[in-house]
Amino acid sequence: MTRIIYFILSFFIMTGVTFAHHANEKYAYTKNYAYKIGDKKNDNAYEFEFDLQTNDLSKLVEEQLKDKKTGLVSYILFENNKILVDQNRKSKYRGPYPSHSVGKSLVSLVTGYAMCSGYINHTVFDRIDYPTVEGTLYENQKLIHLLNMQAGDDEIIGDRIGIWDSKITKNKQSVNTIPIKTAMKRYFKGVDGLEPGKYFNYSAMTTNVIMNYVIYKTGDDWNKLLHKIFVEDAKVAKRVYFHKTLRKDKTGNRKSGEYGRYSFYADRYDYVRIANMIMNHWKNDTCVGKYLKTMYENRVDRQYDEYSKFKGNHRSAQTYGGQFLWDAVGLEDRPILMMDGFAGQQVVIDFDNNRIITAHSTDRHYDYYSLVYLPLGYKDDGTYKPFNEEDLIEKMWEQPQPCTGRDSIGRIVECPNPA
Repeated sequence: MTRIIYFILSFFIMTGVTFAHHANEKYAYTKNYAYKIGDKKNDNAYEFEFDLQTNDLSKLVEEQLKDKKTGLVSYILFENNKILVDQNRKSKYRGPYPSHSVGKSLVSLVTGYAMCSGYINHTVFDRIDYPTVEGTLYENQKLIHLLNMQAGDDEIIGDRIGIWDSKITKNKQSVNTIPIKTAMKRYFKGVDGLEPGKYFNYSAMTTNVIMNYVIYKTGDDWNKLLHKIFVEDAKVAKRVYFHKTLRKDKTGNRKSGEYGRYSFYADRYDYVRIANMIMNHWKNDTCVGKYLKTMYENRVDRQYDEYSKFKGNHRSAQTYGGQFLWDAVGLEDRPILMMDGFAGQQVVIDFDNNRIITAHSTDRHYDYYSLVYLPLGYKDDGTYKPFNEEDLIEKMWEQPQPCTGRDSIGRIVECPNPA
């Protein structure tokens, strides 16, 4: 039986099929042009305090890093303004670390800043006025529907009906390497969508619409806004980047225009600095903090039939609000903001406990439950099972399915939850 499964998996790998949650892609930092934010070394960077612990957690992190099969390359636990665990190893990430879909959440952060700075002169509940998406299903959408991945683009792109969040369902073309104006004309012009605000559909196109809408609204101040967020407020130590939808092997660079793509790159410590800034906004109830709380208060059910404590933030969070993951199964008693990226990138902000966890990896084979869930204070109920290859192979075939039955905040109550 094992040989049969191995043969089937080998066939799909040879024919080019990639599994979204267990794939290992090339380091793509230098392939696209980018919005460069800050200097190679920034003055006035946030200085960390260290109180490094030697305990079961730090020992497990060390073990996971030594075993390259886990994919783990960096882990930081930051609590009450001090770094308690800080370990990493050399990897293919030779420059700044990739965010993958963690960048979607950072696009939302930028959107909140744009609203608080007056560039977007309406609320998240109002409709966008964006000429680039005229004649498409995104035209006149309420911003909250875009932020909550409920644009109604399910039949064209996204993981509710298709497989990929970033590829057009009918031809597998990535929208992350096509300027938004080209993508709208080629795939969305004159095509009706589903009713907005009804279905959760994880779609990279939706995030790129949001990002480029902010670029449109900020105009010549786009780079100024990015500098304000990441250099002045987050106080990153090194230059950070948002990729553009312009590949270096296909076109030249463009200094202006709507070429936003959510892919973000930063130093491992700077992800903690950015998360710490988010936590401070929340706790101090600033304008950006109020935006984040609005996203939490208006989160929606992700409509999956299974959630798990063992497979990453993307499989543990039951709700979604403002491009952020919320309500991790078993941890719904308080607001915990989660971000998740391809190959196991994790950022977690536990506001009530002043706790931040970041993990970076080249694959999702590390012990997420022990490195993320238990440090968040989850009480082990005895269901944890060590890594098992046959179980992993079985889970690789699973696709989340829509489900019905909601409680007062939109969480699923009727479907089985074997997490």
